[in-house]
Amino acid sequence: MAPPLTLLAAALPLLSYLDAKYYLTYDYTMITAFLSTRIRGLLLERRGQLNPFYGLEKHALSPADCERPFLIYQGQEYSFKKAYELVLKYAAWLRERYNVQKDEIVAIDFTNKPAMLWIWLGLWALGAKPALLNYNLEGDGLVHCIKISTARLMFVDAEIKKVLEGAEGEEARRKLETDGANREIVIFDEATERVVETWKGFRPGDEERNGVKLPDMAMLIYTSGTTGLPKAAVISFQKTHYSSCFASGWLGLKKSDRFYTCMPLYHSSAALLGFIGAMTVGSTLVLGHKFSTKTFWPEVRSSQATMLQYVGEICRYLLAAPPSPDDKNNNVKIAFGNGLRSDIWVRFKERFGIPTVAEFYASTEGTSGSWNIQQGAWGVGAVGRNGSLISLLLGGGVKIAKMDAENEELLRDNNGFCVQCDYDEAGQVLWKLDPNDIGKTFQGYFRNAKASNEKVVRDVFQKGDAYFLTGDLQKRTRDGLWYFIDRIGDTYRWKSENVSTSEVSEVFGLHPGIAEANVYGVALPNHDGRCGCAAIVISPPTSDDEVRRELSKWITKLPRFARPIFVRVVKAPGGLEKTGNYKFVKGKLRDEGADPENVEAVGDVLWWLKDGEYVPFGKRDWDGIVGGKVKL
Repeated sequence: MAPPLTLLAAALPLLSYLDAKYYLTYDYTMITAFLSTRIRGLLLERRGQLNPFYGLEKHALSPADCERPFLIYQGQEYSFKKAYELVLKYAAWLRERYNVQKDEIVAIDFTNKPAMLWIWLGLWALGAKPALLNYNLEGDGLVHCIKISTARLMFVDAEIKKVLEGAEGEEARRKLETDGANREIVIFDEATERVVETWKGFRPGDEERNGVKLPDMAMLIYTSGTTGLPKAAVISFQKTHYSSCFASGWLGLKKSDRFYTCMPLYHSSAALLGFIGAMTVGSTLVLGHKFSTKTFWPEVRSSQATMLQYVGEICRYLLAAPPSPDDKNNNVKIAFGNGLRSDIWVRFKERFGIPTVAEFYASTEGTSGSWNIQQGAWGVGAVGRNGSLISLLLGGGVKIAKMDAENEELLRDNNGFCVQCDYDEAGQVLWKLDPNDIGKTFQGYFRNAKASNEKVVRDVFQKGDAYFLTGDLQKRTRDGLWYFIDRIGDTYRWKSENVSTSEVSEVFGLHPGIAEANVYGVALPNHDGRCGCAAIVISPPTSDDEVRRELSKWITKLPRFARPIFVRVVKAPGGLEKTGNYKFVKGKLRDEGADPENVEAVGDVLWWLKDGEYVPFGKRDWDGIVGGKVKL
């Protein structure tokens, strides 16, 4: 009989093969992070310590952690002890100066800076609930977000006080202060900050924070508003805890790590997965004021950040910056975020020497997510990854359902039930809910029952079940990889075929002369469906004519029906319009359509695909389409 060591040596290749094929180690890490998060959440609920304030307090009062850096901002360090002292000062100021009470909602309209965190944590110390406003909002959009929050008190960063100045700003302020809500707006400037720092701090009693349950509201975070006015998503203590604790466990975040983010703190990615995740573990948060290609890497290097957070298209902007001898001069071991396109994924890793990408998929108001730690060449572009163990234990909670392409609704069979997609077939991602207690996992939108109900579908795969509608199309492979396809509504139908704007955008994005591409469908007179239009920004020093001549050959990578009929060359200095979280805005472009008069009015240029070549598109061409003489 062979010795045990010999048998083990012989079995190692087989074990390695099985591990690689079925993701055993990866699944174990995921399941461990998930279970420890669940157990910790239940324990914190039982102890009355779900409020993240206790996470800061724990490290601030620990002799081993109190002097360690909690926050680094523009070169200035704040220890856990110093941060805790400041938070208690802010809590005292908020209570004594503004009479902020437990469970009260207070609006915060701030750019990324330490004072935002002190106000935020000061509110939590009092048991109050922050409503985090998008600092890019102005006018009616800003008024809408504040009013639906019901906040009677609003703190505005002096840096963005222009939102309340000038004709539009004064009108917004008038609407907020004269609607009978007795609302107070406080412009928070450096003088105010100095006053608060002289305040005598106090620790509010535990009774201010006790009694909360996992489904209870911790704060409000607003949706991006790409399809209308933003909605206030209720972020529960459960979501706050699960998101931050699971992500930090999945990433292997340690106290010695320094987590860099310049993503806006008003968004759930930076708020939950960045700030609160780092604070929970006791890591250092390195906070950038705003994203800029000029400050991103210098801040990462000077802070010795070991992890960085990305969202949307910022990786593309970093790649578009001129190469530098210092590109690989960093300590980053993991780039963590969502929205990294597969066309630049490998280039980003290679140029900046980052060994691991941790990509995830989730939504502000959503109830679940998917996760993919990617190294080497396997799994590039995937937003999720799971093996046999996770599929067995958790697979029932996530489904991909077939869609009725014409109506953009779930497809139901003759029995009235939805149909699951096969492997490599795109459909809408659905997350399972408790049909008898929807609010246990999905708290919905604040004071908006109609919008909340629209995100829930019942009797999906069997009578009585319930699922959360993500509104996103994905597909999964037999290898356990999940890929994002498109937002429902962004996909358009042309020539009886469904076209994925994401797929077309990736092909355009690979062209060396194109810096940005935003693809959408436009309606045309006398034509069914919508035809493709790609709004692009051309990279200097490439000329418009160079790109135009090359593009007709370049798009042969796409099926014929997916090749955009129109290309809109955007000339605005800021490039393509984006949300505050770097997502492309399609609505305005879609509304302006392919009418040259609309496009040229803002200084853009329009081409169309004619006889296999892109050529300028003008009024005479448009009149031919309108008059029915030209059929595409």
